Amino acid sequence: MSEAVNLAKRRGHQGISGMVNGVLRNMLRQKDSLVIQGDMPAAARISLLHSHPEWLVERWISQYGVETAEAICAANNEPPAVSIRVNTTMISREHMLIELNDNGLDAQPSPLSPYGIVVKGAGNMALTDWYRDGMISIQDESSMLVAEAVAPKPGMKVLDCCAAPGGKTTHMAELMNDDGHIVANDIHAHKGKLITDQALRLGLNSVQVVTGDAMQLGLQYEPASFDRILLDAPCSGLGVIRRKPDLKWGKTPQDIKEIAALQLQLLESVSRLLRPGGILIYSTCTIEPQENEGVVTAFLDSHSDYGIAEDGLGTLGRLAERSLVRAGGIQILPQHYHSDGFYIARLRKHNP
Repeated sequence: MSEAVNLAKRRGHQGISGMVNGVLRNMLRQKDSLVIQGDMPAAARISLLHSHPEWLVERWISQYGVETAEAICAANNEPPAVSIRVNTTMISREHMLIELNDNGLDAQPSPLSPYGIVVKGAGNMALTDWYRDGMISIQDESSMLVAEAVAPKPGMKVLDCCAAPGGKTTHMAELMNDDGHIVANDIHAHKGKLITDQALRLGLNSVQVVTGDAMQLGLQYEPASFDRILLDAPCSGLGVIRRKPDLKWGKTPQDIKEIAALQLQLLESVSRLLRPGGILIYSTCTIEPQENEGVVTAFLDSHSDYGIAEDGLGTLGRLAERSLVRAGGIQILPQHYHSDGFYIARLRKHNP
């Protein structure tokens, strides 16, 4: 208690430290009564035990069941791991692992992504020479799966509709061996600069950054202009609560409903730009079914020229046993791999 009061004095002022002292002393006096009753409803118990809004816990229970909902909440309270993506145009993951471990770091291959490495106790990897020299990027393991799902080939023309800060864009460029053309769009110019900076740092020349509303991309490019399209859609972010713990307190069911409507509009708009036979990836960093399989199902129901890719999840099929398969896409929950929650679906435009 004294340490908390001292912290309050250093970070705030005398009034705050007095309030902290009073609150903590009151808790100590009532500690026997501050217990979670065993006969509480499941949602109320999980909400209190794991510090999540009760409406959100109830929603997850209805979608995933009590056990899974509690596992989600528990995983959201875990500190995120430090994971890096290897720039395979410069170095292989195997050689990067050797270099990291030879320099005294505890580095292990990611169990989720073949391009990822998990580093323990390393501090800020963005301050290392490996990062400055473009050999690595900092990216969550789940996020690395998106470019793998796109599976771009050298020489292809690719559209990344909502690209900032550029992690998935640059990963696609690396997978193409920087041979081809990636149009990386973002609505904010200052965020577009982040993409440019990342591409320069990584030595990638195939990325063209453009600024604009993704809903208007159909006015800038001819139909069937791209071999691959990535729509990493704006979302509620309910898969990244462990990185942004305050996020869960600011969301409402109405927010989810509104963002799902926007996601469907975006998907319908950019789908016109894919060539027949091409692949469109729809991804989010949320675990909310209304934003994920709900959007994909609604889109496919109204677009007979599209379907789930013939090879389904592609190489991500290796994750199906531990993760969830929903509407042809993969749903990763935070507890599955102790990574961010993500949804990824691969859609193919039929040949006429």
